[in-house]
Amino acid sequence: MPFAPSSMQVESTAFTPNGVIPKRHSAEGDDVSPALSWKDAPSGTKGFAVICHDPDAPLVKDGSYGYVHWLLYNLPADVTSLEEGTKTGTAGINDGGAIGYGGPMPPEGHGTHQYYFWVLALDTQTELPEGLTQPELLNKLEPHILGMSRLVGTYRRD
Repeated sequence: MPFAPSSMQVESTAFTPNGVIPKRHSAEGDDVSPALSWKDAPSGTKGFAVICHDPDAPLVKDGSYGYVHWLLYNLPADVTSLEEGTKTGTAGINDGGAIGYGGPMPPEGHGTHQYYFWVLALDTQTELPEGLTQPELLNKLEPHILGMSRLVGTYRRD
């Protein structure tokens, strides 16, 4: 992913920064995406995308590391929050091979993993097709990223 820091702030009502992600949002629970919101997007923002990535996962795929849990895009600039289990936007394919959100589930005995919920502010409103992979999505988005920020949560498998 490119490096495009901004003053944007990302938060969730489900967990605090660096806090534990509730089991409800994991693959051990109801496997529903947590509510997210963001503010202070860069000037000129016309759209957003969300990526949830676990950099602690022992996986290398297509030249990238970790595990992609969620790709959500085609979010217009007036969308600055997502409700739990959102149906807003267009979903990409996660590293589990499914369209949409796939919650945390580190390998047994692997300890606590970190989950990065990235929000990317874009200089355009995208109209990309459903089912893009992370490399495909980033290839389309990189020229349009104005800024990005993240919320990090943790999860440990029972």
